[in-house]
Amino acid sequence: MNALFSPLALGRYTLANRLVMAPMTRSRADDAGVPSDLVTTYYAQRATAGLIISEGVFPDASGKGYARTPGIETAAQVAAWKSVTDAVHAQGGHIFMQLMHCGRVSHPSLLADGGLPLAPSAIKPAGQTWTATGLQDFVTPQALSVTQIGGVVDSYRQAARRAIEAGFDGVELHAASGYLPEQFLSSGSNQRDDQYGGSVENRSRFVLEVLKAMADEVGADRVGIKISPEMNFNDISDANPQETYTYLVTQLRGLKLAYLHVALFGASFDYHAALRPLFDGRYLVGSGLTRDSADSLIAEGNADAAVFGNAFLANPDLPARFRSGAALNVPDKDTFYAPGAEGYIDYPAL
Repeated sequence: MNALFSPLALGRYTLANRLVMAPMTRSRADDAGVPSDLVTTYYAQRATAGLIISEGVFPDASGKGYARTPGIETAAQVAAWKSVTDAVHAQGGHIFMQLMHCGRVSHPSLLADGGLPLAPSAIKPAGQTWTATGLQDFVTPQALSVTQIGGVVDSYRQAARRAIEAGFDGVELHAASGYLPEQFLSSGSNQRDDQYGGSVENRSRFVLEVLKAMADEVGADRVGIKISPEMNFNDISDANPQETYTYLVTQLRGLKLAYLHVALFGASFDYHAALRPLFDGRYLVGSGLTRDSADSLIAEGNADAAVFGNAFLANPDLPARFRSGAALNVPDKDTFYAPGAEGYIDYPAL
């Protein structure tokens, strides 16, 4: 396990190890998108990760897609996150904020004045989202105008700035799981006939503009991106995902981003083999890893760091358990999104 526990230079930081805590929605914020005090404890408990990537955080209120998820738009939200980052840094850890605009994966009851969710095209996705009153069907979203797209890009820029003000070491663009960036990337959800739709170059434009805005604001070495080709979550589909993601990652070259985070869920095509050689920065691999498979990936040069989700959720001291070979706690799926401390900050450490 020497590879997994070796230090890693990532952006402007040196991580103590190559274990990364995955971004995971946990729904412990209030209705105003302010993280509770429990959130500080939760992340501080897991600060021995080489890097923590926070749960998805909406850059502005139009990006909220689920009940009790946090934002980074208001002074109260920034202050609450500052408590989190102070606690993580006090333990010697590093933490990036994942910026997650859900786009059409939302519901009017979650949005200001009951407004419609935003999307590249007015195409209703199949499925439901969690609201304050339980599961509600998705609705037909509002197609963004070009002017509105510019506003959303700027909201990511401002969110990146506020994340740094809140003490985060960097930001990750969530461009997976069927949320707004992937809605632009994917031909099934993007049927525009302007500069943001049609060709793969046009469908990639929004993601690249957002990354540039964030990098210009806080430094490219404090910006990462997550993709999950063919995850097909939230009714997302693309006619030629291999072409789409090969093009996108090729365009990331030269941006000098902190990292590319690729999580695969059931894709038959070996995207890691195709994408890793195209990217000129740190390459993070997530989904379905064990201690030994992660160590082998890193030792063989197929990844720079390994991303763990449920293992970190249920084992705040995961690095210590991996070092010692101790048994892992089993995650309680019934409390993943439930409010309160149970199943959140009460998993035992060694």
